[in-house]
Amino acid sequence: MTSGHTGKDRISKAEISKDAVQSTVEATAHTVGEVAGILTSAVKDVAGAIGGLATEVFEIRTSRRSSGSRSGGTTPAGGLRPATPADRPGRSPRPSGTVRPSRTR
Repeated sequence: MTSGHTGKDRISKAEISKDAVQSTVEATAHTVGEVAGILTSAVKDVAGAIGGLATEVFEIRTSRRSSGSRSGGTTPAGGLRPATPADRPGRSPRPSGTVRPSRTR
């Protein structure tokens, strides 16, 4: 600060600019910290949700295997057979190589 002709303290333009830059940097750092916290929390929540899904899938697989062993039945690898066109309701299977006619308006 400098003293002017009137004896009052005055702040120079350079000091005002420095204070403005300092406030801007502090506000930016604070905001970046908040965003980083939000992102960290989101990543943690997503990882927890995916982990929970994986646990459920393992439990379903285990219960399916144990129920299959109790009934004496066996299934192909993976426990499911491939879907065929006949499995889709309302559709009849077409011979291979048959092309569905295009619709015209």
